[in-house]
Amino acid sequence: MPGTSQLSSLLRGGSDLLQSYLRMLGAVATDVAEAADGGGPADPFDARDPDYIRETLPALRLASRAYFRADVRGLENIPAEGPVLLVGNHSGGTLIADTFVFAQSFYDRFGPERRFHQLAHDLVFSFPGTRALAQRYGTVPASPENMRRALRRDAALLVYPGGDHETYRPSWESGQIDFAWRTGFVELALREGVPIVPVVAIGGQETALFLGRGRRLARALQLDRLLRLKVLPPVLGPPFGVTILDLPGRVPLPSKIALRVLRPLDLRERLGPRPDVEEGYRLVTGTMQRTLTRLSNQRGLPVVG
Repeated sequence: MPGTSQLSSLLRGGSDLLQSYLRMLGAVATDVAEAADGGGPADPFDARDPDYIRETLPALRLASRAYFRADVRGLENIPAEGPVLLVGNHSGGTLIADTFVFAQSFYDRFGPERRFHQLAHDLVFSFPGTRALAQRYGTVPASPENMRRALRRDAALLVYPGGDHETYRPSWESGQIDFAWRTGFVELALREGVPIVPVVAIGGQETALFLGRGRRLARALQLDRLLRLKVLPPVLGPPFGVTILDLPGRVPLPSKIALRVLRPLDLRERLGPRPDVEEGYRLVTGTMQRTLTRLSNQRGLPVVG
C-alpha cells in the first residue's frame, strides 16, 4: 500500500495531468471560435504562450515518456540563450512524434521562457484545432522571413530542411538523412552568423508503414501549385488502415523515439571564412548521417526499438 505522501503525490500528478488536458481542449475551443469570428493573433510569433506551455507540459510529457518511451540525449549542446539553428531530420508524416518529444524535452530543460520556435507547413495552420496546439508552443509558418525573424529574436529555431519529401520517405529508408539538397538552412546560418546544432531522431518512420511519396500523383493533381505539396503518400496505420496524406486520420504506433542533439557546428570555423554552401550542406548532413546510421544499427526491432 502506498504511504500518505506517495498517495498525495499520485493525486497531485493526476490533477496536474487532468488540468493539462483541459487546458488543451480549452485552447482548441477558443481557436475554433476565433477562427469563426476572423480573430486570433495576426502575427504568429505573438501566439506563443509560456503559461500555456507550462500548464500543458504534463500531458506532453506523458505522451513522450510513456507512449513513445523517449530516449533524448545531448540537450546540453544547445546554448541556454541566444539564437541557434536546430536542424533535424523529419519523420512520421504529419504526426511527427519526434518533434513532440523534442519540444517536451527542450522546455523541460530550459523552461517555457526560453524562446523556441519551430517551422511547419501552411496546412498545419489551416485547421483551427491543430493551429491552437501548435502556435501556442511556438510553431510558425515555414518561410525564409519567419526564419530570420525567429533568430533575430534570440530564439532557438528548429527547422526540418527535408520537409514533406523526407517525412514521407518509405519506412525502409528510415535510416537515411534526405534533405533533397535544400541548402537554405546553410545560407541562413551563414548570413545570420549563428551555429547549427544537428538534431538526429529515429523511430518516427515506424509509427506507421509509409509506402512511398506519391510524387507523380501530386504533380498530376497540381498540389504543389494549389497547396505547396509535392507528395501525396499512401500510409498504412490504425484505425482506418490505408490513408492518403494521413487523412482521414491516423493514430501513431507507440514506436520508441531515440533522439540525439549533437555538438554545435560553426561553419566558418570548420570550413574557413567564406565557406561554400554545398560544402556546408555536406558537412551537416554527413555529421547527422553518421549518428543516424549508428542509431539504426543499434535498433533491435521496429516499434520496439
